[in-house]
Amino acid sequence: MTETSAIVHNCLEDERAKEFKEFLDTKAGVKGLVDARLVKIPRIFIHPPENLPKPSEDSCCVGLQVPIIDFKGLENGQRGAIIDKIRQAAETWGFFQVVNHGIPGSLMDDLLDDVRQFHEQPLEVRKEWYSRDETKKVRYYSNGFFNPSMAAQWKDGLSCVEAQQLEEEQIPQVCRKSISEYVKHVIQLKETISELISEALGLSSDCLARAGFMKTVSLACNYYPSCPEPELTLGIASHSDPDFLTLLLQDDIGGLQILHQSKWIDVPPVHGALIANLGDFMQLITNDKFKSVAHRVVAKRASSRVSISSFVYPSFPDKLKTFGPMKELLSEDNPPLYRETSVAEYASYYRLKGLDGSSALPHFRLS
Repeated sequence: MTETSAIVHNCLEDERAKEFKEFLDTKAGVKGLVDARLVKIPRIFIHPPENLPKPSEDSCCVGLQVPIIDFKGLENGQRGAIIDKIRQAAETWGFFQVVNHGIPGSLMDDLLDDVRQFHEQPLEVRKEWYSRDETKKVRYYSNGFFNPSMAAQWKDGLSCVEAQQLEEEQIPQVCRKSISEYVKHVIQLKETISELISEALGLSSDCLARAGFMKTVSLACNYYPSCPEPELTLGIASHSDPDFLTLLLQDDIGGLQILHQSKWIDVPPVHGALIANLGDFMQLITNDKFKSVAHRVVAKRASSRVSISSFVYPSFPDKLKTFGPMKELLSEDNPPLYRETSVAEYASYYRLKGLDGSSALPHFRLS
């Protein structure tokens, strides 16, 4: 980069940072832009053409489908077959959908409706929960990972950190009951999946639990407003999750895509299903046996989209504890591929890197 181009680049970044601050200061989120009836999206939301979906991608992925795994047979002699399916999905896809998982369908529907209600409340009500302070346990926010060198995301969120420890009155009233009840069920399900993944690795069923990898759940209640120019932006750009496991509940609008065999694959909604995707730490501790896969959400013109992400992490006091490839999986023929790192260190680098479409894992790879 020449000196002149560097100056221009820095000026553009300064302008974007200023425009983004002005956007944040409204405390209205992306929903506020839609409510203002904009017909052109602000330039901070315009993504480079190479990062956007291409029409040609629609026809190249026919027949490819994220595995759907039925948990109904867990207690009826099907556990081994289910573990085999999880192993195959974890090694090749990094994603799978779960049906008959034990969470009532009526509760899932209520939660999606309540989260939509929260985000579609009048601005003055939403603003009471707005904060840019990431240490707050519950907050309404927009674009938590903005970097002035990158485009913003067409998405707002309500976060509930360490959700199982929250008192009900800490949660917005409109979704208080459904979030509290949903978290109880998610805690049970993540313990079941923790056992199944442990066994899929050839280890004892309590191995991941004993190591403390999957202690706590944090929720992100996502709202992707309808967009006047969806061909120019993304609900969220390509990224992988910096956790151990994510359990995703999505409505029937669609828009989630995952990168599989260098192709973007749609993940059509399956009513009553939950999507499980393995995070970066799962790939790290399994020494690349199981995969953390890039995914994104495309913007939609006609409808807003709601999803609830449940991120599974170690307990908050363990955020400085270091984790590396599990010794049980290592051998002379399979030496460690990554250095040890903590959740805090990984999150810090992940944030610094931003949602640039690349994985954070190579930064922690041993040379």
